[in-house]
Amino acid sequence: MTPPKLLISLYWHMHQPDYRDSISCEYVLPWTYLHAIKDYSDMAYHLENNVKARMSFNFVPILLDQLEDYVTQFKTKKMRDPLLAMLGEASLEVVSQAQCQLIIESCFKSHHEKMLAPYAQYQRLYNLYQVASQVESNLNLDYFSVQYKADLLVWYHLAWMGESVRRSNKLVQSLVAKGSHFSVKDRLALFDFIGEIIGNLIPRYKALQQRGQIEISSTPHHHPILPLLLDFKSTLDAMPNATLPLASKYDGGEARAINHIKEAQASHQRRFGEKPIGMWPAEGAVSKQGLLLMAQQGVQWAASGEGVLTNSLHKSNPVKALVSRHEYLYKPYKVSDGKDEIVCFFRDDRLSDKIGFEYAKLHSADAVRDFMQELEHIHATFQKPENPVVSVILDGENAWEYYPYSGYYFLTELYQALANHPNIEMVTQSEIVQAVKAPEKSAYKVFCGNLPEIAAGSWVYGTFSTWIGSKDKNRGWDLLCDAKKVYDKVIKTSNLSAKEKKRCEDQLSVCEGSDWFWWLGDYNSASSASSFDQLYRRNLSNLYLLLKQPVPTSLLTPISASDIPPAANDGMNRIINSSLSGTMKRGQEN
Repeated sequence: MTPPKLLISLYWHMHQPDYRDSISCEYVLPWTYLHAIKDYSDMAYHLENNVKARMSFNFVPILLDQLEDYVTQFKTKKMRDPLLAMLGEASLEVVSQAQCQLIIESCFKSHHEKMLAPYAQYQRLYNLYQVASQVESNLNLDYFSVQYKADLLVWYHLAWMGESVRRSNKLVQSLVAKGSHFSVKDRLALFDFIGEIIGNLIPRYKALQQRGQIEISSTPHHHPILPLLLDFKSTLDAMPNATLPLASKYDGGEARAINHIKEAQASHQRRFGEKPIGMWPAEGAVSKQGLLLMAQQGVQWAASGEGVLTNSLHKSNPVKALVSRHEYLYKPYKVSDGKDEIVCFFRDDRLSDKIGFEYAKLHSADAVRDFMQELEHIHATFQKPENPVVSVILDGENAWEYYPYSGYYFLTELYQALANHPNIEMVTQSEIVQAVKAPEKSAYKVFCGNLPEIAAGSWVYGTFSTWIGSKDKNRGWDLLCDAKKVYDKVIKTSNLSAKEKKRCEDQLSVCEGSDWFWWLGDYNSASSASSFDQLYRRNLSNLYLLLKQPVPTSLLTPISASDIPPAANDGMNRIINSSLSGTMKRGQEN
């Protein structure tokens, strides 16, 4: 008898935190639009060019909010992203010292080996900067000519352009070929084209969904760590000796968690015509309380990391030893309290991390061959009458910076190999849920396990160590808890208008996002940690201002040691040479 096909669910998570200053509405960091023209565009392209490939994408609502905001900026020609605004500036003759510094600080930020070095003219701009900064320790940034700044702005955006765009768009090809001495007309044409790319993104993914190629899931709106909003002590499930914040709890956390879930559902309904069937909890961070809270709001499935599964199996049955990953990993699990129920998927950490961290170092054919051999081995050794379900879940935007040609060849060849394999079927999570809930209507035979208990944790090491438990991260939580107490009091007793209260609530949601805590700590690069530390404290300060309350002086002091700037010129070089290496982590510690 032919063994049942292996079902593989590729699940790409797309997320950027809110980079806007809520009072000025100006963007502080450019990562949303840069990933839009590079990764979000490329990932859609690979599906559009392989109609047999099927998979899932997770779009965090706050990312989509920003993409739509960029569309509005291009339509109105009122740019609030300072770097993008300079690309579209008619004259660079009058740029200020601060604007000049922003160009220099920003326009070398990339993985140099894959995004700068391949372009001789871009490398030349970098070399000129290096020589000038070595000769003059306190470099006057006005030293650089208008043409230098124009060329640098253009090359930065060309380097961040998606590989699929670079191969198909004549404007991009002509600018790369020209190489230098870009005119105002060149810059404005590139500026307009970027607006066109961003404007088409959400419609492209919606079309893929309507065609049945992809499922789109969501995340609680501003990407909070739900279990920590609900209970700091959930940290102790996987980190029993962890030090917790001074605050005993986050006041009103359950109401805030429900608010994030409902806002995400409304966002998804407006953009994609229906509520999301499933959700990726921010960072795959789950607890039983958090999962059931999602189930109560109508969410049918969620996903997390392999470490959470193994910890939860131990918690559910402490006396039973785990034997083989094949025995427990390749199936979904039900989590229930007898009233509410949700199906949970758990990522194969090894396969997911190979894509995230290993395959960029290999030739694409070798990487794809290794991945397919891994799947074939799972299929051959599963030895059960039901379909094995392999969940490969990872960041869909940051890994490609480290791949040759932004992963163009790897993804093309991977999707072709998966879509054409006789014993492998590409599926979405909702198809698996359908097979579990209504097997008579499904072509698949899927066994669903039961998890009586959930050991709270995330996809990173199966713990919350990336967001809580260290001095810096705990201080970040305490500052948020202090702000929440003030928020509760003001909302309850003040004469703020309904519109003002809504702005305060939105700003609180921003402050509750996970990313600020991710970057706190001295293990991250100094420049990246500093950017997020400053933005987090700015967000908290803005919350106090919107509440019409004095801003605590504590928010003037950096939270993380990484926020201490180095000497001026050394600091500039460290900023330029950083390559955002802290944006991804493995599922398991090495």
